Amino acid sequence: MSRSPFPFSCDNKRYHTLNYYNRTKFGGKIYKAVIDCGFTCPNIDGTKGTGGCIFCDGGSGYFTHSAADITGQLELEHKRITHKYGEGARFIAYFQANTNTYAPVDTLSEHFETALSFPNVCGISIGTRGDCLSDDVFELLKEINRHTVLTVELGMQSCHNSTIKHINRCCTHEEFLEGFYKLKSAGIRTCLHIINGLPFENEEMMLETAKELARLSPEAVKIQMLHVIVGTELEKWYNEGRFSLIGRDEYINIVVKQLELLPPSTVIERITGDGDKRKLIAPDWTRDKIAVLGGIDKRLAELDTWQGRLYK
Repeated sequence: MSRSPFPFSCDNKRYHTLNYYNRTKFGGKIYKAVIDCGFTCPNIDGTKGTGGCIFCDGGSGYFTHSAADITGQLELEHKRITHKYGEGARFIAYFQANTNTYAPVDTLSEHFETALSFPNVCGISIGTRGDCLSDDVFELLKEINRHTVLTVELGMQSCHNSTIKHINRCCTHEEFLEGFYKLKSAGIRTCLHIINGLPFENEEMMLETAKELARLSPEAVKIQMLHVIVGTELEKWYNEGRFSLIGRDEYINIVVKQLELLPPSTVIERITGDGDKRKLIAPDWTRDKIAVLGGIDKRLAELDTWQGRLYK
């Protein structure tokens, strides 16, 4: 048990770590095996828009093996994970790239069942959008949830529709909420993604997004800094000086304030992001993930605060 004032930690953190959740849920360390099904998104294929989100580079599947089929990708991920952590390592099959409920339900079912039947897979995580949960897909997710540990990861990014419009998300906050509540009604574990430092947002707006997260009380959250990646629309905006990026200390202070607002029971699955360093333009400080994580820990300790201290 942690010596910190925060109970949901086994490594002296002051927030609800994924490590603690995995050890409690699965009895040990669990890893992520990333998968790219080759799907697209409704704001890429013209259904709702084109070009995708302005920060998106290939559906955020930076670390996937998209040339292989599902089994082939899992074999490569199994090799990577067991080489590093040993043959007994267990992992979650993470459908990461683009929108992974945006395909015919028969196709989705085949892909998900293939992943779940792979050795050492102990659960499945599906990245998608709140506006891509049709009734037949929803029924499939409910069925999967009955016989494995399922997490559906929804991109919220911001609660501000002005920001959502700026980033070409093509999914209003109200549409996001409709999908979230649908999952919540079925008892499906959800992990909501937010991004700090989005164009034209200030600290107050980012804290309002955290307050909305607190109101929704999801099972898990991923927090990350905005990355400017080569070849994206965001790169053009950055080069044209249309917005400013926040610095490392500012990011750390905002995250600490966000953590104070979130429910203690919400798992913090990510507290800083991993962009593709080969394509990263800015901010350069995000390359040193250890320094960011350490800075958050240090600031929490300095303030003697923790996740949920201000949660109501």
